[in-house]
Amino acid sequence: MHIKTAGYWLTASILALAVQTPVSAHPGGVNSEGCHTNRKTGEYHCHPERATRAPATSKPIAQPNLPKVVPTPTPTESIATADHILKLDYQGFTVWLDCSKRGPIKFRYTAQRDSGNFTRYPDFFLDPNVPAECQQTSAKAYGHGYDRGHQVPANHLDYSDEAIKQTNFMTNILPQTQQMNRGAWERTEEIIECYRDIDELLVIGGVIWGNNPADDYFVKSHGVKTPDAFWKVVIRGAGQDERAIAWIVPNSTDATKKNLDRYLVSVDEIERVIGETIPVADYAKHDKPSASWVIPRGCNKG
Repeated sequence: MHIKTAGYWLTASILALAVQTPVSAHPGGVNSEGCHTNRKTGEYHCHPERATRAPATSKPIAQPNLPKVVPTPTPTESIATADHILKLDYQGFTVWLDCSKRGPIKFRYTAQRDSGNFTRYPDFFLDPNVPAECQQTSAKAYGHGYDRGHQVPANHLDYSDEAIKQTNFMTNILPQTQQMNRGAWERTEEIIECYRDIDELLVIGGVIWGNNPADDYFVKSHGVKTPDAFWKVVIRGAGQDERAIAWIVPNSTDATKKNLDRYLVSVDEIERVIGETIPVADYAKHDKPSASWVIPRGCNKG
């Protein structure tokens, strides 16, 4: 799949390949060692220090119904299967990890009022408590003009030194072009940074892998492919006051801060792409703002 840079064409091309029927938000389970089921919600929870692979009978998060390119597997990418999904409950955030892709496929956290100032770690780490076959083979820089891009940013968890370090686990990292990571994707993080001081925010996002082997530079060095795009939904308020904003951001050099509004979509559009239900009020799922939320004057984005 080749993603256009204009917001309308990006959305149209992805939706044309999307799964049409959303499914439950339950992304699959892990085995019983170190994990438990929430009786009220039915969700499986797995603590990172005891995380193990999912059994062969578990179901992964539904992915877009995209054409598949199956290259000859390398030793580092042929170990896991698509059935192995880990749900990792870190300090303040959750990541769903697909062992078959050696990368995160979804993340979720609550952004609350900024009350901390721990600094970000300069180094990146493999998670010692996650099976080697489920994560990337290296924590080194990617190169080729790609950053080690965070799914959950350290700055939104700066109340906890442990949480900040965990955001630098490679289980929370994927290749993102420098222009996208430091551009449109960073602008979504700045919006969250400012609005979390106004209202508590629920942030949910994930990956659209696509089918473009031309930019899969890191299969040999890290065991991971390069996603075509990333999505993010930010939810604020409750009841009749609930509001949401959503983006699908292409992993391209065109995804700069000034182009962020091109990538605005409605929540139900994302649901059709990922085949999963997002917890947003029905009346708010169809709305697409004409522009991204304005960063308030004087907001400290650091």
